[in-house]
Amino acid sequence: MIQAGSPTKSAEPILAVSQLSKQYGSVTAVDQVSFAVAAHEILGLLGPNGAGKTTTINMILGVLEPTSGAILIDGFDLARRRRQALGRTNFAAVYAPLPGNLTVAQNLRVFGLLYAIPGLRGRIETVLAEFDLLRFRNTKCGVLSSGEQTRVALAKAMLNQPRLLLLDEPTASLDPATAREIRAEIRHFADRTDVGVLWTSHNMVEVTEVCHRVLFLSHGRILLEGDPRTLPAGQGRDTLEDLFVAVAREPLTIRTDRED
Repeated sequence: MIQAGSPTKSAEPILAVSQLSKQYGSVTAVDQVSFAVAAHEILGLLGPNGAGKTTTINMILGVLEPTSGAILIDGFDLARRRRQALGRTNFAAVYAPLPGNLTVAQNLRVFGLLYAIPGLRGRIETVLAEFDLLRFRNTKCGVLSSGEQTRVALAKAMLNQPRLLLLDEPTASLDPATAREIRAEIRHFADRTDVGVLWTSHNMVEVTEVCHRVLFLSHGRILLEGDPRTLPAGQGRDTLEDLFVAVAREPLTIRTDRED
């Protein structure tokens, strides 16, 4: 099992989210959310469907414009210096596969050109090797297995050596052995580079294994935060999964230290 010890934190966070809100008419999807992700840290963003996780991620990716609040990526204000902020960011999710009619190498080249990566040919070779994809370089992504497609998506996500990596359900639908390998690779990447990782998952065993810290969202607000290995006991729960269920079913019964 991966041991998620405390990350070494730099003075400035990789991601700083301040008083972030998103409204759709009278509906508040995200409500005054603030948090930070440090270098080498994997932060789990947790909560039931409809809690505001995907909306938060889409605002950080620049897909949605916040109603209010600020997002700083590696010190760059996303609203004012969008190109610099997003150039230091990348993203992967199993529900966002790469174009299936392009080969692995072609996909990496297209995204490498979009990011204007210097020495692109060499960088592609590096990520192909890191994710055991050399033998698939000329294979169309659409015919790869789920695990192989996930590796390609992660290779794409690492291509620009991002400072901020957003992973939305990165191991969903993978078999346990492949999921374990993917988790280990991401932890290795976080440990050896100055990247901050924001990770969402409904697999609480996975979160406990890989994340240094977690935030629980409920109805668009942060309800709890802490170490996934110790947070459940503080709420009178045996496991992180038990705590997740409690947050999903009875959020008003959860004691939140953020309001103390």
